[in-house]
Amino acid sequence: MVVAVAAMLMSGARVAPLLTSAAQTSDLQPNTLCAKGERIIFSCPIKRPAKIVSVCAAKDLANDRGYLQYRFGLPDKVELEFPKERAGSQQKFQYSHYFRAQVDQTEITFSINGYEYQVTDDYNGEEKPAQTIQGVMVTAPGKPKEVSFACRTKPKADYSDLQSVLPNSQ
Repeated sequence: MVVAVAAMLMSGARVAPLLTSAAQTSDLQPNTLCAKGERIIFSCPIKRPAKIVSVCAAKDLANDRGYLQYRFGLPDKVELEFPKERAGSQQKFQYSHYFRAQVDQTEITFSINGYEYQVTDDYNGEEKPAQTIQGVMVTAPGKPKEVSFACRTKPKADYSDLQSVLPNSQ
């Protein structure tokens, strides 16, 4: 059973580490949960708790091949990996990108057992001072307010080709 990160953190529950293809710390790209042979779509260390959020993909990601996975945890203890099955994983995510002068908003969304996840990389230069929101937001079923996990540093990100690979959420 997949336990949502927000519920785990709010309840203080412990979850056994998941074994992934990126389970060996030496096989990971620095400061990510993506393996050396994978493409980093989005990855950053979050402020609290001191963990990493990563969206990793096959190097050959396309709408008909490869895979996309969300991972949360530490290099030696991935607490959440979605989806477990890589085949057809592109259909489990949605992508949206909005851009105009002073504004750039990118979101990758998915849901697990009613929990809504939104990986966000947003910049709004029209606000004074300019605002940047980068990280992941999780909304529990029936709850109006999300739990936010902000990036501690600027994320590593490469959204190229996602528009043609993932369904659009707009």
